[in-house]
Amino acid sequence: MLTQDIVPEGWKAARIDGFIGLMGPLLRATDQGDQDRYALQTDERHTNAIGLIHGGVLTSLLDQVMAISAWRAADRRPTVTVQMETRFLSAAKAGDFLEMEARIRHKTQSMIFAEAEISGPSGVVAAASCVLKVTSKEGVQK
Repeated sequence: MLTQDIVPEGWKAARIDGFIGLMGPLLRATDQGDQDRYALQTDERHTNAIGLIHGGVLTSLLDQVMAISAWRAADRRPTVTVQMETRFLSAAKAGDFLEMEARIRHKTQSMIFAEAEISGPSGVVAAASCVLKVTSKEGVQK
């Protein structure tokens, strides 16, 4: 795993508990601006049986970055993904530095529509769109 002292310049480790923390650290761009930009330095842990980055890793990353963007757009209220469509456009391999950008396309009081892309050294690897429900901590079932 990467440690804070070997995180590439312009990025910092985002402290995220739970499942995504097992894959990471997820890195956050320090010059956020209007876009939510994140990255993951991949390694052998992220590969499938044929040596490419597993589709589940890519899908999890897309879901996470859209959820972070939705959480911010919802004034830090919890959101849950109710629908997500993923498109795998090319492959990534262990060692690739994958960058992600998320965008909010539309929001209402109770729903947020988001999009995200993952890019690697050879271009866009995967893209997704999703619908997230704004909820409350009491509305999230455990």
